[in-house]
Amino acid sequence: MEQTRKDSRRIEHRQGKYACTFRVNGKEVSVDASPMDRVVDLLRDGLHETGTKISCGIGRCGACSIWVDGRLTSSCLLLAYQVEGKEVTTIEGMGTEERCSIVQEAFMNEGGFQCGYCTPGMIMAAESLLRHTPDPDDEEIREGLSGNICRCTGYSGIIRAVKAAAANLQ
Repeated sequence: MEQTRKDSRRIEHRQGKYACTFRVNGKEVSVDASPMDRVVDLLRDGLHETGTKISCGIGRCGACSIWVDGRLTSSCLLLAYQVEGKEVTTIEGMGTEERCSIVQEAFMNEGGFQCGYCTPGMIMAAESLLRHTPDPDDEEIREGLSGNICRCTGYSGIIRAVKAAAANLQ
């Protein structure tokens, strides 16, 4: 006897899957997930939000940085059940196709990236920093971005970009 889609969902539920419901970039989503699935995997594989990168997998590099209810966090350390009912913002939610955010624009104008792999996480951290510290000095910028690693640059373009964004936001 052939299983229906509904039947297969019931089987998945018995195998530990459930419908994890949360908001991503303002839209409510529901993804079949195990409570122990990492949020970075749900975003990339389940929702095709591939701007959030996977690098270290242990919360040290910042490539997977997202916001959960407005707080910066490493999505590689976050489990599916921890975002149930919450608001998740990824790099895709920072600007529009027609217009980049001020921070994204500053990164482009100031050479705040080279290969671009760390850039989404760097921008999420910079946006978070500027929400809490609108006019940061160099030390505050370094501290605000300390959870993000870039292997390509010497960080000077990134610091310039954050300063330019801060000036443009005022």
